[in-house]
Amino acid sequence: MNQNQHIFRASGKLLLTGEYFVLDGAVALALPTQLGQTMQAIENQCKKIIWNSFDINGKSWFQGVFDLPSGEYETGNDEESGRRLSQIFNAILQQKPTFFQQYQGLYVETRLEFPLQWGLGSSSTLLANLARWSGTDAYALLRDTFGGSGYDLACAQAKGPILYQLYHGKPRVQAVMFKPIFHQNLYFIYLGKKQNSREGIARYRKKVQQQPAIMMQISTLTEQFMTCKDLPTFESLIRQHESVVSAILELPRAKDLYFQDFPGEIKSLGAWGGDFVLAASAFSQEETKAYFNEKGFDIVITYESMIL
Repeated sequence: MNQNQHIFRASGKLLLTGEYFVLDGAVALALPTQLGQTMQAIENQCKKIIWNSFDINGKSWFQGVFDLPSGEYETGNDEESGRRLSQIFNAILQQKPTFFQQYQGLYVETRLEFPLQWGLGSSSTLLANLARWSGTDAYALLRDTFGGSGYDLACAQAKGPILYQLYHGKPRVQAVMFKPIFHQNLYFIYLGKKQNSREGIARYRKKVQQQPAIMMQISTLTEQFMTCKDLPTFESLIRQHESVVSAILELPRAKDLYFQDFPGEIKSLGAWGGDFVLAASAFSQEETKAYFNEKGFDIVITYESMIL
């Protein structure tokens, strides 16, 4: 690699257990995805940071120009994205005030490996790549920008499934083996109903005020998901986990909303009612895909194809 060129890659994420409760110390099972995002920074003499973000189809969806070395947003085709990126640059400079001073100019491009609307971590993969490039603490960048538990950042650099916990506010990450012997009965279905994570967290915060018994219950369920050896038990654990979250958030389960007649179980992943759900069923792959296709859900991905 040319020394004037810096290339990084981070993996996307799905949260199997512990949604919302991971914010308050519950142990969560998180799954990095095979798809992620790459970032390439090329040094030049242009006196600016020229930024270009490409989607999975190679189409540029954000272009911006930023001041060097302050990282302030100057111009571009999307003010909100430009200001958000400038906020991340500012957070980098909080940790490393002289970081951008070493460059005469920069062209940076990012490329997503999954559709932007899938919610697999376009922000977390960006943050992880920028943290690695700048040699800064990714979790501190998260705290100063997007907020959240940080499980997605842990997934970004993980080589496989992890247990994630905030212990006294500090992330604990443990690599684990999680590929159930019945993984061929697990599918990820894209609902296409984008959820705002911040809104979901705000709803959770209104309902839950640090309840240790619930955190322990969720952590125990996470452990049971980890050690489960058969599909019927796994489906039972999904029902238990969904019931806890449904009761606390006072929101209906995804299965009750869309898939009441599904011969198996459905689990929400991350923000409830959002991007992907997990389906577990003894149905064959063809039967499972046919069921969801008939309901109007065309994106059905096997566990093997999705998870790192």
